[in-house]
Amino acid sequence: MQTPKLIILGRDGILNRFREDHVKEPSEWEPIPGALEAVAKLNHAGWHVVVATNQAGIGRGMIDMSAVNAVHLHMMKMLATKGGRLDAVFFCPHTRDDGCDCRKPLPGMMHDIAQRYGADLSQVPMVADTLRDLEAAQAAGCPPHLVKSGRANLVSEAELAQWAAAVPGTAVHDDLASFASYLLQQELAARFAV
Repeated sequence: MQTPKLIILGRDGILNRFREDHVKEPSEWEPIPGALEAVAKLNHAGWHVVVATNQAGIGRGMIDMSAVNAVHLHMMKMLATKGGRLDAVFFCPHTRDDGCDCRKPLPGMMHDIAQRYGADLSQVPMVADTLRDLEAAQAAGCPPHLVKSGRANLVSEAELAQWAAAVPGTAVHDDLASFASYLLQQELAARFAV
């Protein structure tokens, strides 16, 4: 059986606008321009896209599972209107103090994804908007990609350069649409190089 072409995305700051106060209900989930179309473009090129997201608001009692499920259902419906889909959403409900192995920057969620899909994480690009998520990609062995559409947009170019230096091999993109174009161009180049 062939391993699927797989991409791991963070959620907030990559698919939707980051909110300091957490996305607590569907109406607060606001897509970043071009992000939903980027997922559809990747899907149409044969890529399976999954989300790995820390949702500490659950552990802090700010949101409950029904609210998280409602937000994700809304996200899936909005993606479907653009012709895209997510294969799965993996999330860590724990706070920093819970001592779990699934909260990024630890690689637990990525290992769960690899097990579910039979994937070699060295072949699974991971898209992040924070140093913590880049470190999670590194810990899991995923090729790291940073998009400047979320929290990375709030720091200086010098700090972004420090993030990229801290996680060697990081490719930097303006947003998810730029990442998708880059990945598809790389794939096309590799196909013609054979």
